[in-house]
Amino acid sequence: MKKTLGLITSLVLIVGLLAACGSASKDEGGNKASTKLVVYTPNSEDIINTLIPMFEKQTGITVELVSAGTGELLKRLQSEKEKPYADVMFGGSHALFMSNEELFEPYVSPNDKNLLDGHHNEAGFMTSYISDASVLLVNTNLAGDIKIESYQDLLNPQLKGKIATADPASSSSAFAQLTNMLKAKGGDYTSEQGWSYVGELIKNLDGKIASGSSAAHKSVADGEYVVALTYEDPAASYIKSGAPVKIVYPSEGAVFLDAVAGIVKGSKNEDNAKKFIDFIISQDAQDAFGLELTNRPLLKDAKLGSHMKPMNEIQVVEEDDDYVREHKSEIIERYTDLFTSLQN
Repeated sequence: MKKTLGLITSLVLIVGLLAACGSASKDEGGNKASTKLVVYTPNSEDIINTLIPMFEKQTGITVELVSAGTGELLKRLQSEKEKPYADVMFGGSHALFMSNEELFEPYVSPNDKNLLDGHHNEAGFMTSYISDASVLLVNTNLAGDIKIESYQDLLNPQLKGKIATADPASSSSAFAQLTNMLKAKGGDYTSEQGWSYVGELIKNLDGKIASGSSAAHKSVADGEYVVALTYEDPAASYIKSGAPVKIVYPSEGAVFLDAVAGIVKGSKNEDNAKKFIDFIISQDAQDAFGLELTNRPLLKDAKLGSHMKPMNEIQVVEEDDDYVREHKSEIIERYTDLFTSLQN
């Protein structure tokens, strides 16, 4: 009897082990597939808390997040180049990725073909997943009958001292506004027409500069200033929350700058990293950006909430990324000198 029970127990154990082996996730080579992914990201908590659980649920992959500023994360990637810890860099600008191409693996997602024109992965190693525009945020209670539809309208004497903006030398969004203005008003970044406009706008600021980008848009939402030079993401969040504000896309044209993601060169979980890149430009993720969040999705047929204006209704100006990246310090220096010279 004991021998019979022992034999039955052994058979049960063997069957259980075989079943476990049969159900284990395998990669294409028949090896046990990893279920881990390390993601470095400068993204907001809203993006992380919305997208990461969606990805984990869909794939069964567990994500380890390392959150910090873009510059700090790039320095970390550089220091870990010989032995990378991260698998994916989720966030950062086109310009920063272009300056650090050696840190990333070539990969073009099959979903890339479904993105809007002008946002495809032409470099071969960075995938655009959302875009942010330079916009004007107007307090509708304070603006009254003052027309604010363009950059030109900001020169209205009625707005003197009532325009909130940060310093382009210390704020990336303020710098984006500066290059947007130069391109929209002058056609390029060196024309006297563009810089003449910037000078007139500086005069209408009346020496008032916000401490940072968030202070600029918050001051309009709080009713301290009539209009802010800001960007679409926080502006749309005020619309969504019902604040007495509206977003104005300058009639001269708005520049849209993409946030991008890429696979870290030498990634230990490259297959999972590819799945993540595919996911962030999938229909589910892009709809989440457009409906649940305040980030502009780039999938052609992504759904948008009422807090976001369809792209085909916006006049768009194309940024010369290479020029701006190579001449950023010169543009900032010229702006700083102009601002200083116009103070009384």
